[in-house]
Amino acid sequence: MAGELNRRVLQLIPSDLENDPKFLTFLAANVPKAELHIHIEGALEPELALKLAARNNVTEVLSKYDSSVAKLRESYNFSDLQSFLNVYYDTMQVLRTADDFFCLTRAYLEQARIQHVRHVELFFDGPFHVRRGVRLSSVIDGIRSALENAEAEWGLSWRLLMCLQRELPPEEALHCVRQIGPYRPWIHGIGLDGAEKPNPPERFADAFNLARSMGLHCVAHAGEEGPPPYIYTALNVLHVERIDHGVRAVEDPSLLEMLRVRLVPLTVCPLSNWRLRVVESLAQHPIKELMDAGLCVTLNSDDPAYFGGYINENFSAMIHEKHLNCTQVLGLLENSFVASFLEPNQRNLFLGEQCSAVESCVRTWQTDPNRHESVVSTA
Repeated sequence: MAGELNRRVLQLIPSDLENDPKFLTFLAANVPKAELHIHIEGALEPELALKLAARNNVTEVLSKYDSSVAKLRESYNFSDLQSFLNVYYDTMQVLRTADDFFCLTRAYLEQARIQHVRHVELFFDGPFHVRRGVRLSSVIDGIRSALENAEAEWGLSWRLLMCLQRELPPEEALHCVRQIGPYRPWIHGIGLDGAEKPNPPERFADAFNLARSMGLHCVAHAGEEGPPPYIYTALNVLHVERIDHGVRAVEDPSLLEMLRVRLVPLTVCPLSNWRLRVVESLAQHPIKELMDAGLCVTLNSDDPAYFGGYINENFSAMIHEKHLNCTQVLGLLENSFVASFLEPNQRNLFLGEQCSAVESCVRTWQTDPNRHESVVSTA
């Protein structure tokens, strides 16, 4: 099905709209899509963090931010990945019970629904929560309940992946993977996140070997701040199916070719890359170079509460700052399902929905004077 969206609907889009950023932003915002790189802890908005801190009598964990929404938001002026993680791990301390994780997940899913996300592959940070004394069952049960409710209420499709944190000992990662057994019906894969420097992927080979033996999908953050060799290692030692971020692959033509030949998708998060100084500006983001190299690139929000936008805001930013054309936008939308862990029949159904939605967007744009109300402003 790859390329089907472009083939079927590009001819329906008038030539004067093919490079119109307002139309393309409207299109991206209103077409069904999948989000494949979202950390549920990174969707913890300051208002909810303070509410949960008060409910759980742990207001002291946010005292360095004066327990204030404004002060929390002021701390989001990050200089690099580690400066973000410092705040991220602080704020995460308010999550204590299954209901906390339910409320957090529900809040993200309601936003995702508004932005026409039909399928989500959600990360959660298992070892970190276990280390701070939260039972893995509480984390999984809360997230799963919210996902199942959304599936029943509005037909959301989902997969759940547990991320291992690079900063923690590999033994803790392996221990958490061993605990997945009872939750296997709801856990579909594992990932690797946290500070890339100085934590190369091979430290977690045992945990990934065990996960693969359990039939779990494997993905890993690599090539965000870490160098291109980290991507090679994630592919050849951890044997991952997708690379999360991967933007530094542009530095190595041989690596780009390997990713293309192996059909390894990249889950790219532009606002995150900009806010964490991986790129100096959105205009310098290498998304076009990655697409031009023939890679399967997807757009995602990573940690939207901290980086200034959810998935539609990431599309808007790239459309305006990188001057994406219609073919490129349609390709990113299509790739969101192509790169997913959906079964082929489910994937094809969603791709069919995309085609119908594009046709509807063209008609709406041409006939509805209120269409601009749905356009997301650039980040």
